[in-house]
Amino acid sequence: MPELPEVEITARRLSRGAAGATIESALAPGMVTMKTFDPPLETLAGRTIEGVRRAGKMLVVDTGELVVLVHLMSAGRLQLWDARASLRDRASRLLIRLEGTKELRLREFGTQQRAWAKLLPAEALEADEAVVTLGPDAFPAPAAEEFGRLLDQPRHLHPLLRDQRTIAGIGRSWVDELLWTARLSPFQTGSELDDDARERLRVACDEVLGGALEHYEQAIGDTIPDKLPMPLQVHRRAGEACPRCGATIQAIHFKDYVMCYCPEEQTGGRVLKDRRLSRLLK
Repeated sequence: MPELPEVEITARRLSRGAAGATIESALAPGMVTMKTFDPPLETLAGRTIEGVRRAGKMLVVDTGELVVLVHLMSAGRLQLWDARASLRDRASRLLIRLEGTKELRLREFGTQQRAWAKLLPAEALEADEAVVTLGPDAFPAPAAEEFGRLLDQPRHLHPLLRDQRTIAGIGRSWVDELLWTARLSPFQTGSELDDDARERLRVACDEVLGGALEHYEQAIGDTIPDKLPMPLQVHRRAGEACPRCGATIQAIHFKDYVMCYCPEEQTGGRVLKDRRLSRLLK
């Protein structure tokens, strides 16, 4: 799933390419894409795109009085194209056609239609259920006192940091990077962290997420690719050497994702039980 750095660079590039363009029409080929029906999608016609911004891990296409809130979920991509898609394109979910031949196109890979969009009055955005429940952004990181208060929960750090109600923007990829950078176990609980550990994690949010954004600014041109070049150190690198200490990066497999960590620096040298293997041994 695209996370804060990926959604932010997408918003920046789309805003740069589409701001000032007039919408000619809007169509939703995806049968379940639109989660709202009032106002109707056709009311976008004739409006001017003022910009594209981010709300947590979601995108907001701003047309002044109306906004389009888009959640990419795990396989969605919102991109600006020079040519218009055919309505027979099975990957297309939402087409915002601009004057000329360009269009903002929400595509989704795979067979599951999980990406969604809402057309909302601008004043209703902050009260929408998907936005009002968001915690503060992970980048820039909240101030130390607020950050400590957010983490003061008896929950493991890995799911705690991915909870958008606690802190917004972090998902399965970057949580591995943050915990590795801060040298913290994914199974340590937030309420157990001392002041030093909390500060290391807070600083990691700025360093890692900010560093990823800087990387994307340098590596990505005007067009957002389907797959971004994520500057990952440990996530998806099980079996490789830790970039800091050389220990073998380990992984724990869950039903929908893989958690990666360095046992030498994060878990006191202990290799944690892989849930996938433990099921096989029962």
